[in-house]
Amino acid sequence: MAGLVALIGSINVGGNRVKMDALRVAFEKAGFTGVATVTASGNVLFNDDGKDDTEGRIAALLKSDFGIDSFAAVRSRTELAAALANNPFTEAGEEKLVHTMFLEGQPDASAFAQLEADHQGRGPEKLAPGTKALHIDYVDGLGSSKLTKQLIERRLGCRGTARNVTSIRRIMEKMKD
Repeated sequence: MAGLVALIGSINVGGNRVKMDALRVAFEKAGFTGVATVTASGNVLFNDDGKDDTEGRIAALLKSDFGIDSFAAVRSRTELAAALANNPFTEAGEEKLVHTMFLEGQPDASAFAQLEADHQGRGPEKLAPGTKALHIDYVDGLGSSKLTKQLIERRLGCRGTARNVTSIRRIMEKMKD
């Protein structure tokens, strides 16, 4: 079982189509071990020695092997569990509508306040900051939401990739502690 997951942004959305088998092979070629994918949306389980910039290495392989300028939020099973535990909407909301957006960095409190202010009155979504994460309850669904990934990234000043509660739990089931 793998100890880490790369939550890759912008895979199999827009024009960035990548077969999960090809992604697995690229990770193995880059020296990662225990590689497996979970669902077809850029969740790669793996082990790494942690000696260098894992997220940077993954971003470089996405660019070189697939021509995709993206990033990977690398998290352990413990970090995923903490993200679920710290998401104030996990228990009250609908699992497929409650998301954690895993961020490239930690935005400052003023950036989160600006995002909240800009979204005020634009929809029913609920927001809460987390550790290198933003927790969101898309109360009425994502399809009609005005709280877009682009808006969130502009306001917070960093890229992110979101997974719903169901997906996070599915990923955690496949990982070791």
